[in-house]
Amino acid sequence: MSAPESGSGTGSRASASRGARVLTVPAALLLLCALPGAAGAQDWPSRPLRFLVAAGPGSSLDVVARVIGERLRDAFGQPVVIDNRPAGGGTVATAAGAQSAPDGHTLLISFNGPLSLAPFLYARLPYDPARDLAPVVVASTSPNLLAVHADLPVRTVAEWVAHARAGAGRLTYASVGNASSSHLTMELFRSVAGFDAVHSPYNGAPPAAASVARNETQAVFSAPTALAPHLQAGRVRAIAVTSAARYPLFPDLPTLAESGYPGFEAMLWNGILVASGTPGPLIGRLNGAINAILAHPDARSRIAGAGLDPAGGRPEAFAALIRSEAARWAPLIRKLSIRLD
Repeated sequence: MSAPESGSGTGSRASASRGARVLTVPAALLLLCALPGAAGAQDWPSRPLRFLVAAGPGSSLDVVARVIGERLRDAFGQPVVIDNRPAGGGTVATAAGAQSAPDGHTLLISFNGPLSLAPFLYARLPYDPARDLAPVVVASTSPNLLAVHADLPVRTVAEWVAHARAGAGRLTYASVGNASSSHLTMELFRSVAGFDAVHSPYNGAPPAAASVARNETQAVFSAPTALAPHLQAGRVRAIAVTSAARYPLFPDLPTLAESGYPGFEAMLWNGILVASGTPGPLIGRLNGAINAILAHPDARSRIAGAGLDPAGGRPEAFAALIRSEAARWAPLIRKLSIRLD
């Protein structure tokens, strides 16, 4: 507020200013009360937070959830209970998040499968991502790695395609679940590269990666996290990434685009959401807190150590990502006639 002017009118203007301040206080209180959930936002959180994870323990999603959950506990002074629900390709956890009370005490971390792909795969999906969930923030992104069993005579994408073609459909590939990014990325790759292979879905990335390590399946597209111990032990071999450019965390791996399939890109992403109807002030507090966590060097290091790129941003950007990915993958799902009912 500017200082009062000097002169004969000073007293009257000061009096008017004081009157304006007196009127402003109850007006502000009325406005605060009129804002949905504004009063509740001041008291939140009033009990432990439940953090639904649409993947199993040891998955990349689980790593991100635990890094963020630990720091949310410190920021808000309430325990954060991790609740892993990998069933249904992540749709079980996502449905639980959509059906939770819209009070900010239940968080969900989900990914492109349940959020952008599932509406085109199920006739009776128990939630509508656009209607029933409120995006908070993108948590992390990464490409898939194309990994094969280490005993295969395959060290390049070209060698894998030749090997798969020679197998005449006898090779089996793993995925982290039906109609997951892992599954659809291989189906897209099969369609452009011209080879056959049998799909073997697993309930999450760790068992899918383990199946390749045991040679129960011969290849998988997966996030780096679950593959890491098998790569280090020499049981599987990564031969490409699905990003448009080489991925900084795996700079020696070529992209599929530079391996003979220009334009091929299939990124993984995940993010945090709450039930639709959660008050805007609570979403704002969560967004600010999680952005701060994702900018912290220790959190970034831990997430990067899992092979992921910490993200962040506004809720609106996350909502736009969900919509754009749905528009991108829906034509492939329809072309392949993939249904999960």
